[in-house]
Amino acid sequence: MDAELRIETAPFRDPRYAPRRLEVENRADGTIVLTNPTPFSADFATVMEPIAHWARLAPDRVWLAERPAEGAEGWRTLTYAEALAKIGAIAGGLKALGLTGPAPLLILARNGIDHALIKYAAMSQGTPAAPVSPQYGLAGANLARLTHAAEVLKPAAVYVEDAELFATGLSAPVLEGLPVIAGAKARPNHIPLSRLADAAPVAPCARPEDAAKYLLTSGSTGHPKAVIISQRNMAYNSAQIAACFEDDEPPVIVNSAPWSHSLGANSILHMCATRGGTLYIDAGQPTASRFSETVRNLREISPTYHNMVPSGWMLFVDELEKDEALARSFFARVRVMQYGGASLGQGIADRIEAVAIRTIGEKVSFASGYGATETGPTACNVHWENDRMGLIGLPVPGTSVKLVPVAGKLEFRVKGPQVTSGYLGRPELSAQCFDEDGFYVLGDAARFVNPDRPKQGLVFDGRISENFKLASGTFVAVGELRIGAISAIGGAVTDAVVCGEGQEHLGLLLYPDPRTPREAVEAAVRKGLAAFNAQAKGSSGRIARAIVLPDGPDAASGEITDKGYIAQALARSRRAEAVVRLFADPPPPEVMVFD
Repeated sequence: MDAELRIETAPFRDPRYAPRRLEVENRADGTIVLTNPTPFSADFATVMEPIAHWARLAPDRVWLAERPAEGAEGWRTLTYAEALAKIGAIAGGLKALGLTGPAPLLILARNGIDHALIKYAAMSQGTPAAPVSPQYGLAGANLARLTHAAEVLKPAAVYVEDAELFATGLSAPVLEGLPVIAGAKARPNHIPLSRLADAAPVAPCARPEDAAKYLLTSGSTGHPKAVIISQRNMAYNSAQIAACFEDDEPPVIVNSAPWSHSLGANSILHMCATRGGTLYIDAGQPTASRFSETVRNLREISPTYHNMVPSGWMLFVDELEKDEALARSFFARVRVMQYGGASLGQGIADRIEAVAIRTIGEKVSFASGYGATETGPTACNVHWENDRMGLIGLPVPGTSVKLVPVAGKLEFRVKGPQVTSGYLGRPELSAQCFDEDGFYVLGDAARFVNPDRPKQGLVFDGRISENFKLASGTFVAVGELRIGAISAIGGAVTDAVVCGEGQEHLGLLLYPDPRTPREAVEAAVRKGLAAFNAQAKGSSGRIARAIVLPDGPDAASGEITDKGYIAQALARSRRAEAVVRLFADPPPPEVMVFD
């Protein structure tokens, strides 16, 4: 291996991407429409078709694997042939009980094989699956969230992976009288999943236009809505992702993204099935207390594709740097690494690439993407060799993106076969979400890396609605400022809330990296923001005050949206007391003041 090989000079391992293609339309009013004309396969238009396909072509290939119990050795596996047979039997059991139809199956379960089986069984019969966050039903849950979800979804039945584990959720009055299917520890009045699995199988009958799922999303409002995801939406978005590659080898994936959200359920689980791949279900989490399980899994399983949120990569790089055996296992065959949910710091990515170069003599392409539950979720992604962080990519095959000048930014709108028809029971709201050309309006902004070379990709530019004015009347570009500030601070913080509307100067509320000692976080903030301010131009780009918060963002409250970014306005409201302290005069001791 070349001892002088550096990130700047090291070659990329071939990610097996298809050629990058882009058509650009510039309209007279300044609107820009970007379209990816790459064809994608329409062979699968319902969610069961890929499973049936691979059950015929590769019946003994493993689709899903999970640990049989927390901390256990080995894996429980499910082949494509086994999956097809078991899904058919469970679907037969649901049909025999009269639990198939337009009303959804509410799912309270963590990621797991049984969760996948009953979900696909319901969807195979045209019954929408409605997985909600497991936190809605675990001990200590705020049942108001589950109650609201059930009122929106109006389910016909409930599935829980373990009736004892989810006893709190099952006690919610809103679920009273509904049939309960239990994967484990069923009570006398429950239907054991094993009983359904013994039923006579039935064939899939869902049509492409049928609803496959209802997924809850709050966007930046904090008020959950149920996004309608049709069989065709779900099938085609996976095909669009597959068309980004020229790679016939089935992917091998280790992943923990929850199936109550579209990334884990559609872009990981179903995309894996579409390509005939194998998914090892990771029970770890990207937190200091639960990440060891992810590390254990990656010591055993060498993925070809790996996707984690930035906080996971921040934890993982420390492990890679100190554990040569882990690095050898992870980099043995991984061709694409991906992050989502927030911007990954360039410094973290460079450290990961440095380990890759030391281990295999090559860099591994880092991808990212952009979308929402309403857009499949994948509307854009980086599908070319890349080691630059902060990109959201370009439209995936068969997708058009409209960039419309609004309030000094380019508002991001999407049209494609993966885009939802709207929200369950909300026809007026659904209609309002589409513009006159049929593009879904997300309310986010994007900008080009280089306006003269659009094929270099797009960068997320914040939400149109999140910008505000200082007391001087100066506009603050929240998205750009936030990314610049957290990049300057580095890995000691995971994200930031930009504050200062109506104030004379700007302030930040900063979420700390939970692994870093408080003193080290504050030292990094002081050093980073001093450097950031030295390059800033004007009051709208300079940070005057900062507070390091005691904890990270709370996804359950909507502080992190389903698209993965910080809901700035909601976070400022939720952290109102901290905002008051941030601008108090004189400032309290915990407020860092910058000259």
